[in-house]
Parts: sequence; C-alpha cells; structure tokens
Amino acid sequence: MRVRRKTGEGKSARLQPRERSRASAVAARSSERKDSAPESGVLLVDIGNTRVKWARLERGRLGRQRAAVHAGWTQEDYARRVIGRSRNIRRILAVSVAGERVDRLFAAAARARTGVEPEFFVTRRRVAGVTTLYADPWRLGADRLVAAIGAHRIARGRAVCVVVAGTALTVDLVDSEGCHRGGMIIPAPGLMKESLLTRTNGIRRRAAGGSTRGSLFARSTRAGIEHGTRHAAAALIDRAVEEARNLLGRRPLVLLAGGGSPALRPLLRTPHVFVPDLVLRGLAVLAAESRVRA
Repeated sequence: MRVRRKTGEGKSARLQPRERSRASAVAARSSERKDSAPESGVLLVDIGNTRVKWARLERGRLGRQRAAVHAGWTQEDYARRVIGRSRNIRRILAVSVAGERVDRLFAAAARARTGVEPEFFVTRRRVAGVTTLYADPWRLGADRLVAAIGAHRIARGRAVCVVVAGTALTVDLVDSEGCHRGGMIIPAPGLMKESLLTRTNGIRRRAAGGSTRGSLFARSTRAGIEHGTRHAAAALIDRAVEEARNLLGRRPLVLLAGGGSPALRPLLRTPHVFVPDLVLRGLAVLAAESRVRA
C-alpha cells in the first residue's frame, strides 16, 4: 500500500503490502491474518466530500462506524469529533477526497491529540489483491479503490459491482481475479437536484413548495425532481449490473455503500447487499496487510 504521511515538510512515505489469502464474508468484521497478532489501536478514517466516517480496529475487529457532515469544521472539530480522547491509538489510516486543506486540518488534529502521523492512502495500480486497468492509476479516486479492495475481500473470489452513493454516485466492477475493470461516475440524486434548482429559473420557481409524495409520474415539480433523480440513479445501477453480466458471463455480486444508498435501495431491481462501512473495511484490509511489511 502506498500512503502519504502529512507532515509540515510535505514528505511522503511508502509501505508495501503482502496479499492475504483469507477473505471476509459480508457480515464479518474480522481482519485477522496468519502469523501475526490481530491489528489493534488503529483508527480508520474515510473523509468524503460531504461526510467523514470513522471506526476503530481492535484485535482485528472493525468497530461501529460513526459519521458526521464535516462542512466548516476546524482542526479542533476533527480532534474532538473523530480523534476523541485518543485512547490507545497507535496508528491512523485515512483515505480522503476532501482536498488538501481538509487533510491538513485532520492531520494537525491527529498529531495534536495522539502524536501519531496519519497515513493517507494513495492510489496505485496494484494493491491488496486488486489491480486497476485505469490508464493512469492516479486518476482513480482513492476512496473508490479502497471500496473496491473491501468489496473484493467480501466477494471471496466472485466478481463484484461496487456502488457508492455519496455526493457522487460511482459504480465500479472488479472481476473474480481482482482486476478492476473500470467504472462510471454520475452526480448522485442530491447533486442532480441541486443542478436543476440552481441552473434553471422556471424549475426552481415551480419546485418551491409542493409535496414530494407520489410515484415516478409525479403531480408536482418538486415530487418530479425527487422521484426522477432517484429513479435515474437506480436505473443506472441496474443497467451497469446487466452490462457487467454481459461482459463477464455471469451476474456479479452487488454491494452498496454510501449515505445515499438507503433512498435508492427500494427502487433497485438488482439483488444487492448494503455494506455501509465498505470503505472502512477496505482500510482494515490495508491496515492488516501493510503491518506485515512495516
């Protein structure tokens, strides 16, 4: 695993992983590995564009995920909300797509509270059993790759479609051999609605007020936006799964994650499993494997 350690001098450090053979089932929380004591005292952090999610890894078991919207947060907010009392934290592993300013605030909070330098995961072509076919691997979002790692471990040798509904909606395909075939990105329903309400005049005016109840064929502008955007996202997911089946010759396992997933699940025709802490599970795999070579 390649990680970026945030320091005042902006230096980076690299850790090389070793692939583990044991995979987790969907409900499993364990990240145990052979010939080594289970990882403990690790704080795993997923910093997205809108929300930050975190959990502790203790004795190879992933704790309960916590989450919060981090808009406008200061260093002290990250220290108080995410780091907390910093009890027995020996390592902090993070993945972030929130930008350098947020990363600096979080890193400073971690150093101040724990004295531990956070490790920020950086995309590379091959890591933890997953190989991306992206022409330029750095262009693949680090959070997408970490989610793919977690999904590949859960899938246990089966192809998997990884759907994460956050600010954006991403769908990635990882085959049974761990090859990341690629993926797609569209605005999630919230961003679709925002574009309609901020880039138009008539729709914005007509969407003020009114009920959101109804079906796809809504009877108010507001309801039309609400249902239309959600159905559009769900339809893309269903189509992506069918395309994956045509490409691979069999239907992949479908895993959903992200704060926007609960609103989409009732609309999906595709059988799926909701894994809300999927990115943190991927970080847990990386934490366990990098420690072998650390």
